[in-house]
Amino acid sequence: MALVLNCDKIGKAFGLRTLFAGVSFGVGEGERLGVIGPNGAGKSTLLRMLAGEETPDAGEITLRRGLRVGYVPQVDAFPDGASVLDVLLAAEDHMLDPHISRVRADMLCGKLEFPDPAALAATLSGGWKKRLALARALVTEPELLLLDEPTNHLDLPGILWLEALLQAASCACVFISHDRYLLEHAATRVLELSRVYPDGAFSVEGGYSDFLLKREEFVLGQQSQQQALESTVRREVAWLQRGARARTTKAKGRIEDAEAMIATLAETKERNTQGRTVQIDFTAGGRRTKRLVIGTGLEKSLGGRCLFRGLDIELLAGMRLGLLGANGTGKTTLLRVLGGELPPDHGTVWCADDLKVVYFAQHRPALDPHLTLREALAPTGDQVAYRGSYIHVTAWAKRFLFTPEQLPLPVSELSGGEQARIYIAELMRQPADVLVLDEPTNDLDIPSLQVLEESLADFPGTLLLVTHDRFMLDRLCTGLLALESDDPVPAYYADLSQWERATAARAAVRKEPAVKTAPRPTVARAAKKMTWREERELEGMEAAILAAEDALAGLAALLQTPAVLADHQRLHTLSTEHHAAQEHVQTLYTRWAELEAKAGG
Repeated sequence: MALVLNCDKIGKAFGLRTLFAGVSFGVGEGERLGVIGPNGAGKSTLLRMLAGEETPDAGEITLRRGLRVGYVPQVDAFPDGASVLDVLLAAEDHMLDPHISRVRADMLCGKLEFPDPAALAATLSGGWKKRLALARALVTEPELLLLDEPTNHLDLPGILWLEALLQAASCACVFISHDRYLLEHAATRVLELSRVYPDGAFSVEGGYSDFLLKREEFVLGQQSQQQALESTVRREVAWLQRGARARTTKAKGRIEDAEAMIATLAETKERNTQGRTVQIDFTAGGRRTKRLVIGTGLEKSLGGRCLFRGLDIELLAGMRLGLLGANGTGKTTLLRVLGGELPPDHGTVWCADDLKVVYFAQHRPALDPHLTLREALAPTGDQVAYRGSYIHVTAWAKRFLFTPEQLPLPVSELSGGEQARIYIAELMRQPADVLVLDEPTNDLDIPSLQVLEESLADFPGTLLLVTHDRFMLDRLCTGLLALESDDPVPAYYADLSQWERATAARAAVRKEPAVKTAPRPTVARAAKKMTWREERELEGMEAAILAAEDALAGLAALLQTPAVLADHQRLHTLSTEHHAAQEHVQTLYTRWAELEAKAGG
């Protein structure tokens, strides 16, 4: 597999802080490299370096000559006053005929399901802005696609769309993500950027599950190395402490070896401590009441649109309910209705007396940027009250992966993930009967997500969870409530796979109603009996229709791939073939009806 880029021992530092050093890897044609790592490891910086927007302090990055690179940063920015179509036309190859550029842009808008290509980019929701940023990169027909947290602002349907897009991509791709299912399904190799590893990074062929298994082997090996080094260093230190007679000229080499082993042991210990995780543990309120919140016949409209109606919901002690739905379907509104912040248009909400609800808001209240980390974690002094006892702020900070050296830093200098951990620390100190989490995974890295899941799994109270993280929904929730944009009546599902099957079935009905749901045409019964050839044709008709429908589905999937969307001529050819395949399927159904009518005669 030919390489499209190669990184050789690259490093980057900001001031005295080293992000990474000595990192080497390559990306081959068609490879999809998923990049992970703790917050602050330098993942976004690495991607900017691959895009040519930053240069490494050390090492070298080599790209294949003439390589076309598409880069989608975390923050989506578009020119003032530009429409969706304007953004795509501006990204097109200016050597193309203007008419061809317009046709290609129009087709891409259609394939990516933009409701209105004339809409101003600035007025789009966060999810549609992310789709537009991806479309802008795809329209250039990149050979290497760089995506920095592409699931940001995407709802669950959008994430599934992105996953399918990456799986079908013919170009090489490097994407940063904390979405473990996306890494499992879309990555062909996973690379973790972390100081845990001697070379600054560790990569494994395969999906995320393959990576986890190989990383566990590596970590166990490194821990064994530390134990062996500790034993050796203890012996050497004992020898060095025997006195001056041991330190002769002949022993000089042994002393140097001992000093080198001590340094190696210190480095190994430091790497092994880099893998610490956040200690998150929510406190239950201790309520014995079984029924906590009951909503009956709930209905709510906003902006003239009905978000949900006819909803009956009951939150019981220990229940774990996940809320699903695209952006704008009313998930946060429903939380506010159940919490008493908004009145329902119809229906009633009953809550148990003195109910303790802790709410993790999607749009978290901004932290005072002038506060230090110490003041944000412990507002009343050096002690934090937690579960009836007091913990010193230094120990409390370590629970959330903050070092004592960080305590004097102003909050404004902390990353989004670090600020999210401060917010979680505040919520942890509040006893709860019902824990409501609205998009809690934003800005959290995978280690923090894993510990958050462990703590939520151990939380004995009631959990109401809104998230687009499929892994978290699968692991924590015993039931799901889905709010759909095309149906205001919510539906309950046992698990995520059941919802995915129902969603796929609805999409198939919407896209191909004539093929999937049209009744067989009524054909006048033929007067003649069937010939031997017609009998054989009827016997094979069902298999022929299934094969034709599979071919039709294959063409439909091919039409969604980036390579086809970016190739006007191929797109036109495949669209013609797709139309012909639809007609062929309908012809087979008509012929089937004729043969059955003849057989019945």
